[in-house]
Amino acid sequence: MTQSFAAEKTTSIPVHVIGVDEVVSWIETQSDFVQGWVKANSFRASIGEMIMIPNADGTPMCALIGYGNTRTRARGRFHVAAGAAKLPAGVFHIESGLSPDTFEEEVLGWVLAGYRFDRYKDQPEMKALLKAPETVDVARIEAIAVGEMLTRDLINTPASDMGPDELEAAFVTLAQLHGADTKVIRGEDLLTQNFPMIHAVGRASDRAPRLLDMRWGSCGPTLTLVGKGVCFDTGGLNLKPGSSMGLMKKDMGGAAHVLGLAHMIMALGLKIQLRVLVPAVENSVSGNAFRPQDVLTSRKGLTVEINNTDAEGRLVLADALALADEEKPDVLISMATLTGAARVAVGPDLAPYFTDDPKISAALEGGAVAAADPIWRMPFWTPYEGMIEPEIADLDNAPSGGFAGCITAALFLKRFAEDSPSYTHFDVYGWQPSPAPARPKGGVGQGTRAILAALPEMLDL
Repeated sequence: MTQSFAAEKTTSIPVHVIGVDEVVSWIETQSDFVQGWVKANSFRASIGEMIMIPNADGTPMCALIGYGNTRTRARGRFHVAAGAAKLPAGVFHIESGLSPDTFEEEVLGWVLAGYRFDRYKDQPEMKALLKAPETVDVARIEAIAVGEMLTRDLINTPASDMGPDELEAAFVTLAQLHGADTKVIRGEDLLTQNFPMIHAVGRASDRAPRLLDMRWGSCGPTLTLVGKGVCFDTGGLNLKPGSSMGLMKKDMGGAAHVLGLAHMIMALGLKIQLRVLVPAVENSVSGNAFRPQDVLTSRKGLTVEINNTDAEGRLVLADALALADEEKPDVLISMATLTGAARVAVGPDLAPYFTDDPKISAALEGGAVAAADPIWRMPFWTPYEGMIEPEIADLDNAPSGGFAGCITAALFLKRFAEDSPSYTHFDVYGWQPSPAPARPKGGVGQGTRAILAALPEMLDL
């Protein structure tokens, strides 16, 4: 469910955002009544604090939202949303307390705080609407919010209702919304059109594997996004234990990310040529499942020894990346919920990314700060290339030993994107383990806002 802005001309209640260090000076400028009210409510301006101040007739005069201090703000994001979620029903506007460099972040956080996943159960709506501010690009914030909420909805939907068929339907619906063209290659056609590893991973399921291909835009630099669409991952014949299978509905999180980002790009009308590729499969167990020690031949012609059928995401991405690489787009980006090693390295809150392009890295680092979307650069560490090269095939999909798992996975993918001028890979988690301001527990986008903010520099727009 999407919450947007209230209309600009709507009558609204002012909100003052106050940091711990500003409480005393703010109170001193107020009437005796307001001073007494704030003191009686023991308002200390901690993050998440909120009080309503009434007029003499009991109607709302204003609201105060705590903003903590520099140290506490550094430990999180979207701090105004923490207080806004506690406001009563009404329309509000931010009157004071935010600097220009944080205003857009906090406005976006307020809108994102209105997200609810209510497909299976009614959820109470956020009561407080924010009036569209005049000082921010409202259309841009709405495009970002809708894209982020699309990502969340797709990840949150269980595999019973988000298999390859349903992911294809969401893909086509998004394309139709923006006038994009789509092509879908399903089932045995994957073999005749040379996508053997997508077929191998998905053939054991009764839901046919497929490759989804979207194109939008007719002029400008070229950007191709590739997202992992493993709609459920049992681990295949290397079956996961139940404890590891519990969140595998989110294994199509890479696809959810690139679709959310694609919406942002198309809704904002960026002058680029966009292509989105999603290999959509279910990694199941059946008599025709691919096996450990099988050797698969990829679209690119590289052979891959299968040493773990639970390392399937890189296989489907490899065929899709090989297709993308044939066009040599100006920028090629893959996004995937790929390795547990990435979570061990940086935890659930950071989105690690890999690139050898200093221009891309600089743009992403700046975009991440501007968009309050934290990322962390990891290396395509060439000395580890030998770890993905087995004796009987060109590549190993699951090197033994356990060291540098997210790096070896990224190096594997890079082998299929060697002709493009610039390749970047994101190994995202896509899940909020516990509630946080503007981010309820469940599916969440990571890195997409940073990429969007970086695109003008990345593509010389």
